[in-house]
Amino acid sequence: MNNTSALRRDPNFTWLMSGGVISALGDQFTLIALPWLVLQLTGDPLALGMMVAIMGVPRAILILFGGAVVDRYSPKSVLMLTKHVNTALLAILAALVLSGTATLLPVALLAVGLSLASAFSIPAGTSMLPHAVAPQHLAAANGAMMAMRQLTMLAGPLLAGLLFALGGDGSAGMQDARGLGLAFAVDCATYAISAWTLSRVKPLMAAQPDKVQEPVLRAVRAGLATVWRSPNLRAAFLYWGLCACVVGSVMQVALPLLASERLHGASALALLMGAHGAGSLAGMAASSMLGKRRVVNLGITLLLVDGLVGLLLLPMGLVTQGWQGMLLLLAIGVLGGFVQVAVFTWIQQCVPQAMLGRMMGIFMFVFMGLAPLGAAGAGWLASLVSLGVLFAGAGLFLLVAALLAWLFTPMSTLVDAQVGPVPGFDARIG
Repeated sequence: MNNTSALRRDPNFTWLMSGGVISALGDQFTLIALPWLVLQLTGDPLALGMMVAIMGVPRAILILFGGAVVDRYSPKSVLMLTKHVNTALLAILAALVLSGTATLLPVALLAVGLSLASAFSIPAGTSMLPHAVAPQHLAAANGAMMAMRQLTMLAGPLLAGLLFALGGDGSAGMQDARGLGLAFAVDCATYAISAWTLSRVKPLMAAQPDKVQEPVLRAVRAGLATVWRSPNLRAAFLYWGLCACVVGSVMQVALPLLASERLHGASALALLMGAHGAGSLAGMAASSMLGKRRVVNLGITLLLVDGLVGLLLLPMGLVTQGWQGMLLLLAIGVLGGFVQVAVFTWIQQCVPQAMLGRMMGIFMFVFMGLAPLGAAGAGWLASLVSLGVLFAGAGLFLLVAALLAWLFTPMSTLVDAQVGPVPGFDARIG
């Protein structure tokens, strides 16, 4: 309760929270509108997979360097620059769609630009909290920020779905895509507003002169070497990366196809994503109420959650009604939300602050950078096999991966981070 009260009185946290919520809400509009726009322009699942891969490859590569750049120049300055870039790119994208002149090539180029910007904004955004709030409040701040972001994952898709239903989603041709154009315009406005709120944040510590002198390539190598030298970090990051590359890539292709082939268009996709967001929010609320209650420890709990998610993915390919998919994704979201705060806090409190940008860059490379790398393969598979086989394969892979990680890796030994500042690496990750 004391931590919560202190956070409410902290102007840094207030500005970060308000800007983060606004920006995250706008992101949900683009996350749905962009793949749907590509699908309407091409009508080809392989093209959708290729687009996701084209967006993901540069982000996957540059996000590692993005973390080093953040450590060198500060999270705030990097994040501010990316917000201005995204505002401009989304304004152009909205204008193309609203004017009815959108074609695949300019959309692809703008999408790549957004992806490149995210390679720097993701590590900057995930590194910002420890620079803006007191160390003893970090866990509470993470929980509040993630809960609010998950709330936007519920509200954003629902609002986007309403916008698509009223304005058109391009199903009847690009002349009927006003809703998609307005979605990009909404996201553009949220980036502009969140840039202003970020300008009000005052970092607790100024950038250290010595770290500015470190070359970016050397900084990246140092971050990767740090992960590799820690058996627990190495095992966790390799496991998460493999699952993201296989399961994440399948979901990025399969969910839009499910909405397109069996349900009711972009609005159905928005409802599916909204259900997942609602589940994640409920899972975070449950985590907050239950505290650090685990099945043995953090590692065993993570692997058990992954196994249950794998089971829930098996029947996704049998979905023929929107409510069926929403129930499954709601349950998947609850499981994922339950462990998200603990994972972020574990990483943030187990590394020195001077290396936090690089570590979060590597973490986000694993979670968000690798999934698009397999998207082209997932799109190719989707053109050969049924949705049922695609979802079932992803579920079985996650089940087997969790079992093998429990049997043969140190994943099962991970424990929760302690609340409070950690000046160096904690023994629990070594």
